[in-house]
Amino acid sequence: MVERLITVTAQAGLHARPAAEFVRLASEYAGSVRVQTVDRGPIDGASILGIMTLGVERGESIVVSVDGPDAEAVLDRLARILDPA
Repeated sequence: MVERLITVTAQAGLHARPAAEFVRLASEYAGSVRVQTVDRGPIDGASILGIMTLGVERGESIVVSVDGPDAEAVLDRLARILDPA
């Protein structure tokens, strides 16, 4: 398992388009993706409802954990969705 603290810099936070992209990638992944904030989660990263209920705004940090094959590469792709800069 690999895990990373990521500051969300996407303009919309983890809502709308970034949330949909994140969930799509997590859903296609053969392993598991978990997301948590300081006071919420962990939740299944493949659940749009779970992601949306976290209510992550721009500038907030979250921990993303990925377990399975090519976990580091998948985590890199997920991080680019959250922090596109």
